[in-house]
Amino acid sequence: MDLSRRAYRGQRWAARGALAAAVLAVLVPLLYGGAVGVLVLVAGFAGLPVTTAAVWWALTLRGPVRWAAAGLAVAVPAAVVALYAATLAWALPLSVALWALAVWSGRYALRGTGGDRVRVRERRAAPPKRPFLLMNPRSGGGKVTRFELREKAERLGARVVLLDAQERQDVTALARAAVADGADLLGVAGGDGTQALVAAVAAEHGLPFLVISAGTRNHFAMDLGLDRDDPAACLDALTDGVELRVDLGFADGHPFVNNASFGAYAAIVQHPSYRDDKLGTSLELLPDLLTHQQGPRLTVRVGETTLTDPQAVLVSNNPYRTGDPFGFARRERLDSAALGVLGIRVDSAAAAAALLLAPEAGSLTVLTAREVVVEADRPEIEVGIDGEAFTLPTPVRCRIAPRALRVRVPRRRPGVQPPRPPLDWRRLRKLATTVGRTALPRRLERPPRPG
Repeated sequence: MDLSRRAYRGQRWAARGALAAAVLAVLVPLLYGGAVGVLVLVAGFAGLPVTTAAVWWALTLRGPVRWAAAGLAVAVPAAVVALYAATLAWALPLSVALWALAVWSGRYALRGTGGDRVRVRERRAAPPKRPFLLMNPRSGGGKVTRFELREKAERLGARVVLLDAQERQDVTALARAAVADGADLLGVAGGDGTQALVAAVAAEHGLPFLVISAGTRNHFAMDLGLDRDDPAACLDALTDGVELRVDLGFADGHPFVNNASFGAYAAIVQHPSYRDDKLGTSLELLPDLLTHQQGPRLTVRVGETTLTDPQAVLVSNNPYRTGDPFGFARRERLDSAALGVLGIRVDSAAAAAALLLAPEAGSLTVLTAREVVVEADRPEIEVGIDGEAFTLPTPVRCRIAPRALRVRVPRRRPGVQPPRPPLDWRRLRKLATTVGRTALPRRLERPPRPG
């Protein structure tokens, strides 16, 4: 038996183990608690929508009712956990362990059954002769100074300009001036908003772009597979680098490497008091924004689909993962030539509960497109572009520029974590019950050798 057949046989047995562990995870508390165990499980499942509805009330109401709803959102899960612990005793941790085993075995069994993962093609790249780097000393709590990025970059032959914390500088103008002065590579050590502005200049002139993960969250660097814990490692791309061709998003004429957000979040972050009191400002504005008493009423057109009155819309440069809650903020690819669209519309506590139980039932919309048009009932709307606040005239047209950006990355880097397959119990059952040659997917079958 060759390795591919042996591996697939192991996946088949893992599927059987996942199904057995899932059944036991349900049977253990039922057998231990009898009728009481059934009632406890029902109470646990009922607590999920009640908690979600309470969170919705806490976000959309004010005064004593809000605090009562917040208390309910905390009390229900605590009561369910206490009920489980008092009623099921040792059966509860055993059931949790069995369920964890079922999930792990199920994901192991399904890996590779959905086709091979597409990798971004790497191209060898000669070291630049006149690299130009912009560095923001304030980004990421001072990573530029802490990791001595300026000194290390200058030793590698780069011209470095530090952004002044006292005045607002036009990074686009600085990048254009560097190009006019003969720079053959542009790079940024800073947040994703600054990255996007300089990336657009690099794409316009066909120059390679260097990402240095010195920001706070570094989402773009994460999806490029760069080392976010050691920004200095990104400088290896100046001497031992490869190039990736990735897409670039635009909201009207404003570039974004990650996303453009519309609706409640975009309105909150632009409020004058948000920087000084994020939580208080959010709690004050959310009731009116979520119930459409304030803020724009959006209409989003994605191809032949129209989203009416969503509270929040996220348009991303390539789609985010939605099947894996642990990788929700990550993108599997950056070169699919498509925008990702996530739209949320929740009009009541019942709809909030339904969003938790059945996300794709109508409250959550997940789409992809080459162009997205966002309209509103007012001439201008707030937009958050890679974390930066803008006010743009409506309609706002978002588009994707396929493979417009040449990104220079180190040849040796952590890489992008492969996506976890969705836990599909129907596929697991089918995999577990197949036997013999029919169990092997066609992509693993080998034709007989001639002769």
